[in-house]
Amino acid sequence: MLPNRSRKIPETAVQQAGPSVKVQLKMLDDGLEAPSYAHPGDAGADLRARVDVELAPGQRVLVPTGVSIALPFGYVALIHPRSGLATRHGLTIVNAPGTVDAGYRGEISVTLLNTDAAETIRLKRGDRIAQMVIQRVETAEFEPVAELSDSVRGAGGFGSTGGFGTATA
Repeated sequence: MLPNRSRKIPETAVQQAGPSVKVQLKMLDDGLEAPSYAHPGDAGADLRARVDVELAPGQRVLVPTGVSIALPFGYVALIHPRSGLATRHGLTIVNAPGTVDAGYRGEISVTLLNTDAAETIRLKRGDRIAQMVIQRVETAEFEPVAELSDSVRGAGGFGSTGGFGTATA
């Protein structure tokens, strides 16, 4: 029998680790809470709506968050939907994940979409609407070549690995 190598890391250890990168934050609205992590170990910091918003079924709206950041070069902020809002209300982000580049200094806004076919979604100023994940990024040097090296997958694209409706008995 192999030893159990998946031991749970105590939350206190995660809390003690602290942040791994410093991000300058400018709040554009003193009445809103700054982005924050709901629980120790969470990857996404909550962003809040700066204004009241009503989204009819199928409607999309650009919602300001009252937050500007200055990321260090080599990092990106990815804006993801909140899973509870997506599951319970069909609220998602049109270009998920949204990308905030290191050079951007404007207000972070989120393009929300109501995917529910029947219900209008009403959000109040201060409601948590998205989560921001800070990640390291690599930049590439694109090297023109006449031919690409071979791979197992090759040029197989959408659906090339099977999936829905392809099972055989």
